[in-house]
Amino acid sequence: MAMGEADLNKERLELALEAAGLDLWENDLITGNVTRKATKTFEELGFSEDEIVSGVQDIYGLFHPDDIDTVRKAVADHLTGVTPQYRCEFRLRSKSGEWVWFANYGRIMDGHGETRGKRLIGVTFNIHDRKCRETEIAQINQQLTEQNRLLQQLNASLEQLAANDSLTGLSNRRTLMELGAKEYKRTERFGHPLSLLVADIDLFKTVNDLYGHLAGDRVICAVAQVCAARKRSGVDIVARFGGEEFVIVLPETDGPSALQVAESLRREVETLLVCVGDEGQEVAVTVSIGVATLHKGSGMDFEELVNRADKALYRAKESGRNTVHCVDAHPAPARVHVLPNPGEAPGGVVAA
Repeated sequence: MAMGEADLNKERLELALEAAGLDLWENDLITGNVTRKATKTFEELGFSEDEIVSGVQDIYGLFHPDDIDTVRKAVADHLTGVTPQYRCEFRLRSKSGEWVWFANYGRIMDGHGETRGKRLIGVTFNIHDRKCRETEIAQINQQLTEQNRLLQQLNASLEQLAANDSLTGLSNRRTLMELGAKEYKRTERFGHPLSLLVADIDLFKTVNDLYGHLAGDRVICAVAQVCAARKRSGVDIVARFGGEEFVIVLPETDGPSALQVAESLRREVETLLVCVGDEGQEVAVTVSIGVATLHKGSGMDFEELVNRADKALYRAKESGRNTVHCVDAHPAPARVHVLPNPGEAPGGVVAA
C-alpha cells in the first residue's frame, strides 16, 4: 500500500511538472554525479534520447559563453549559503545552433538541523518568449528614449527659432516685448531704473539700392554683432526690432549711463567698413540712436518706453543722423534734450 501511495505521489508530481512546463533535475553533491537529467530540456533543444545519454554529458558545454560565469556564481552562492535558493537565467545552444533562454530554480535538500544536505534539486523551464519580449521592449524603450532626446533637441531648436531673428541670431520683436515686460515689472517692484536704446542704420536703403539685398543683410549682421558684443550676459536684452532697427534693453541703468552706452555704440559702428561685394567693395556704416529711461512710478509700461525711445531716434535722424538723442521718461514732465544747431556737423550725443 505504501508503495502504491509513493507511485501515486510520483504521478502527481510528474503531472504538476508537465502542466507547469518544468523539467526536474537532481545533482548528488557528494559524488558530483547528475542523478536526474533535465531530459525534457535537452529534447526541447533538439537532442534525441540517445544523444542525451551518450553525447550531452557536460551541461556547461551548452551554455552561452557570456552566461557561464553567472551560472557558476549562482550555484556557488547557494552552496555556500549566501543565497537561500539557486536562481539563474541563461542561454543554451540548441542542436541547430540557436540560443534559447532558460531559467533554473533549485535548492539543497536532505539537510537536518545545521547539517547541509547532499542533494541539489531544481527545475529548468523555458523563458525564451519572455526574454524576447523583454528584449523587444528594451529596444522599443531605447528607441523611444532616443526619439524623445531628438524631440527635445528639436523643440529646443524650434523655441530658439521662434525666439530669435533668423538673420542675426538676436532676439526677435516678440521675445523683446515679452522679456522687456518682465524687466518693466522688476523696475516697478524694486524702483531701479530701466533704460532702452533704439538704433537704426543710417541711409540703409541706399546700400540696398546700390549693392543689393545681400549686401544689406551683411550690413545688418555687422551692426548686430556690434550690438551683441556690448551685451552684459544675463542682464541686457539685444533684439532686432525689424528691418534695420535694433533695440537694446539696459536694466539697472540710469539715463546718463545709457547715454554713455549709446554714444560708445555709435562710435564703434562708425568705424565699421562692411564688405558688400564679391570684388571687395566696402561701405562705411553709421547709426542713429534714441534713448529713453524708465523710473518707478512713471505710469508708463514697457511698450510706451519703446515708443519714446523710437521718437527720440527720429529726432536723432532729423538732426542729421549718426547722433544720439535722449528723452527722459521720468515721472516729472518729460524733457526733450536740445538738438544740435542745423549748422553743426552730425555725430555725438544730443544732451540738455
